[in-house]
Amino acid sequence: MTAESKRILAIQNMEGEGFGRFERHLRQDGHDLAVVHAYRDEPLPPPEACDAVLVGGTPLAAYRWEEHAFLREEAAFLQHVVAAGTPCLGVCFGSQFLAHLLGGRAYRADRKEIGGYDVHLTEDGRRDPVLAGFPPRFPVFHWHGDTFDLPPGAALLARGDGCRNQMFRLNNVVGVQFHLEVTVEDAVEWTAAYGAELADVGKTKEQVVAECRAVDAEMDRLAARLLDSFLAVLVRRR
Repeated sequence: MTAESKRILAIQNMEGEGFGRFERHLRQDGHDLAVVHAYRDEPLPPPEACDAVLVGGTPLAAYRWEEHAFLREEAAFLQHVVAAGTPCLGVCFGSQFLAHLLGGRAYRADRKEIGGYDVHLTEDGRRDPVLAGFPPRFPVFHWHGDTFDLPPGAALLARGDGCRNQMFRLNNVVGVQFHLEVTVEDAVEWTAAYGAELADVGKTKEQVVAECRAVDAEMDRLAARLLDSFLAVLVRRR
């Protein structure tokens, strides 16, 4: 571990929903990345042992977190690290969960979004250094049926044409509804695991995988840029 590397905790909340290209990029850059499978009741480390925390996805509803023992423990942990100023990055469920814990509201969306979509930077997003170098409009991968309202005081950094709230920041917390971490291999696995949901959006497995493949290189570039900026802006500032 070098002076520039960081101790990063990645909380995985579902089998098969890891951190994909996020994990690959962080390990290639020499960061000390620990993945805890919270859904298996693996213990979380002491909060002070983390320079940053990633919160991953799950089909579970963020607004029903109290029904699950591992999410009750995770909620207490996240509330502690957020209060301590530790930078947190939530992905999909992770963004909804953090928004909910910070006083926003997670809830069932009026539509599902699955496959390739574009999202747009807001004026706040264009100014936020966490998104430095991002184009005004960029491709992402989606697989979600829930959404969230912004926590009090949070800035909306990116919006969608369907589900509006796609990315927020509140001090040391960043939430992204979309997936930049999902690889083509992940998309293949998700269409196999969750294929019954595709009828809700009128897409085939082949179409969803093709949509991911079409933007794979750009998502790879943007995923690295997001992580680098997140670490440079929030972790070093801390």
